[in-house]
Amino acid sequence: MHLDVVDLRNFYYRTGLGRAAQRAVRNCVTDLWPDASRQTVAGFGFSVPLLRPYLADARRVIGLMPDQQGVMHWPAGLPNVSTLCRETRWPLQTGFVDKLIVMHGLETSDHQSAVLEECWRVLGPGGRALFIVPNRAGLWSRSDATPFGYGRPYSLGQLEMQLKQAGFVSERHRAALFQPPSHKRFWLRSGPMWENFGRKVSTALAGGVIILEVSKQVYAQTGSGSPVAVKRPSRVLGGIGVLPEAKPI
Repeated sequence: MHLDVVDLRNFYYRTGLGRAAQRAVRNCVTDLWPDASRQTVAGFGFSVPLLRPYLADARRVIGLMPDQQGVMHWPAGLPNVSTLCRETRWPLQTGFVDKLIVMHGLETSDHQSAVLEECWRVLGPGGRALFIVPNRAGLWSRSDATPFGYGRPYSLGQLEMQLKQAGFVSERHRAALFQPPSHKRFWLRSGPMWENFGRKVSTALAGGVIILEVSKQVYAQTGSGSPVAVKRPSRVLGGIGVLPEAKPI
């Protein structure tokens, strides 16, 4: 079951631990995706805290929030880009999105296969998606004090297998939230140190969340009948017209 948008907003924007979590996960996201110029970036679940770096340069930024969760105006002080939607039917055209971020949208869903079908549908050929889920081996999935303590936690292998079955290709993975999920001042102050140390020691085992980047590949049929992966449609010959028929001399 999805968490309530009010609880998610209060955690990420009104608590020190939530702001620390937002910063740690967003740093990993921007490390993987430093640029989204002239691209359409969408987020599903409650991923809007991670979309802010792309507001300035992306062609479009869209925050999709499932109706079981509720929706809020985002970003504050700017024109709203968030919308309420059914988790199994998003108001986006097929192949519309270049980059997709899913946080608090998969592990809390009762219809995970349908959610992944929508993720696949809205991504364009060669599009990329980041799935951010609780790490079953981490401390954050065992604490009810954070949103990552709800829903189904994953190991990296479980997440890769589920996304492979949905037709995605795993590309890279990261981990974040190495600091304990505590509101105590000592842990909040030392949070950046724990994040830096954790990234050097482990990429998946110790972090509170797993971040997996996947791509969408479509397959073109060849003359031999063997499918060949095509990441993006080729436009090399797009400007060449049909040559005129040669005249006899």
